[in-house]
Amino acid sequence: MDTHRMFEAVARHRVAAVIAVLMVFPWVMPYEALAINILIFGLYAVGFNLLFGYTGMLSFGHAAFLGVGGYLCGIAIVSFGWPWWAALAAGVIASAGLGLAMGFLAIRTRGIYFSMVTLALGQIVYYAFYKAERWTGGENGLRGVRVQAIDLWGGSIDFVNPVHKYYVILAFVAGALWFVSRVLASPFGAVMEAIRENEHRAAACGYDVARAKLLVFVLSAALCGLAGALRALHLSIVPIDSLHYLLSGQAVMMCLLGGAGTFFGPFVGAAAFLYLEDVTTSVTPHWMAAVGVIFMVFVLFFPRGVWGSALHGLRRRVVKKGDSA
Repeated sequence: MDTHRMFEAVARHRVAAVIAVLMVFPWVMPYEALAINILIFGLYAVGFNLLFGYTGMLSFGHAAFLGVGGYLCGIAIVSFGWPWWAALAAGVIASAGLGLAMGFLAIRTRGIYFSMVTLALGQIVYYAFYKAERWTGGENGLRGVRVQAIDLWGGSIDFVNPVHKYYVILAFVAGALWFVSRVLASPFGAVMEAIRENEHRAAACGYDVARAKLLVFVLSAALCGLAGALRALHLSIVPIDSLHYLLSGQAVMMCLLGGAGTFFGPFVGAAAFLYLEDVTTSVTPHWMAAVGVIFMVFVLFFPRGVWGSALHGLRRRVVKKGDSA
């Protein structure tokens, strides 16, 4: 029963538990840049997981929100000289607006048609930013997105220092996780899961399914836009690949590797994917083939993902102990 109480306590304070784990990431990863990438792509996967894992809508166009968040944040700094925090907000708002437009079109379809529509819309966004060379730099990407120092409460944080940068980004990730947790714990979170389990039954119960799906799409886009804006500040550039459909595929892989529909799973999936990429690229240039094989193994034999399988096993042990008691 002690294990049961501990399990319930962690579930009740899941945001604090996740942040506590993320606090030590820079000290256990091979280098700080990898930890920062895991943090950013973990947030990206969290945004995707809100749509796919909790609502059951598979999108292949989420790189559009990551890229737009990065580009609008970068353009605000490079072209208009905005402060970093205002540029960050611009990236999030722009991605949410794009999510509203894409979602309005995409939610009219279901299943594989929804996935294909999001893929097509994402590629339209990619092509538009690729051609807008004056603002985006075209195939060379947007350069010069620099944040030298952050003034905070009379002090100054050196954003060039990777450890300082990690914890600044973690502060935004923590706020995003708190927001996601509140959404999932609200009545709207129950509506999301009802749509995932049976959309027609949810509609029969009186829920406005179309409006709920559109709102989830916008929230998911905003979270991915925040990840993109933070990535722009981290890299000091916004590569055109930020909008490529391969990054949409990475969101799917990270979510499934970690465990779709779980709170911490996206970060586990991001850590597994990026760590595997880091290790295999030092051994072979064909790292995507190696990661693809590992991904297929997990899909076939561990469909709940790394974290999802661990949670399932722990729940079974807790239930067995409770029955025996």
